[in-house]
Amino acid sequence: MNTSSTVRRLPMTVLGIAFLAVMIFPVYWMVNSSLQASSGAATTDFFPIHLTFSGYETAFSEQGPNFVTSLTIALGTVVLTLLVAAPAAYGLSRFRSRGANAFVLVLLVTQMIPAMVIANALYPLFNSLNLLNNVFGLILANTAGDIPFAVLLIRAFMGSIPRALVEAALVDGAGNFRAFVSIVVPISKNAIVTAALFTFLRAWSDFLFALTLTSTPEVRPITLGIYDYINANSEDWAAVMATAVLASIPAGLLLIFAQRYIASGAINGAIK
Repeated sequence: MNTSSTVRRLPMTVLGIAFLAVMIFPVYWMVNSSLQASSGAATTDFFPIHLTFSGYETAFSEQGPNFVTSLTIALGTVVLTLLVAAPAAYGLSRFRSRGANAFVLVLLVTQMIPAMVIANALYPLFNSLNLLNNVFGLILANTAGDIPFAVLLIRAFMGSIPRALVEAALVDGAGNFRAFVSIVVPISKNAIVTAALFTFLRAWSDFLFALTLTSTPEVRPITLGIYDYINANSEDWAAVMATAVLASIPAGLLLIFAQRYIASGAINGAIK
């Protein structure tokens, strides 16, 4: 019986491995190209027989400041987004005020607006506020785009928390803020971590806001650094791919260490 079950599962296992290989191949080719001295990514050998780390040396020397800029923007966006989204989500889930459903609908609609439209709308505003070519300006722009999603995700989870828990804290003398910090936030840890991770990934990979709201090399995220390589018709593809590998590391590490929070937070929020 076990043998027949294994035989029946074999085609699906092979198909799963094939799909996995197709999805992973671009990542392998990126790493492979970064370890070879080649005039083009298409002419790179399939296996890195003659290893060289010259691409990483170039990436560190030329893109190091851009890497730090992206990290600052992403972390700042996460902090500011959660400071706004978590209390807003609690208010929408806890207090049944008139117009709350309409507000949620507005948040959903904002997710349909293309980022380029938002970036073009922010440009004259940021220009008048002297926020162009400014790290804080990029943090504000990314936060504006990430808050609606974070509010919707966290609100869905907080809405599943039994109201009796919060009401018991209020009866014991805690205010709404104390109940939010001491009761709701710890219980909603999975949803908050999930929102933080998605916010970080979106801010880390942002290209449109950075391209629209910056024009100086002093404030240049890693995404624009890679774009500058390609825009300049660079022949050093090892440096381009090495920069792409370095840009993938923070996101990969976060997903590995927090995958259990992502699964739990996303599933619970979706079920609600």
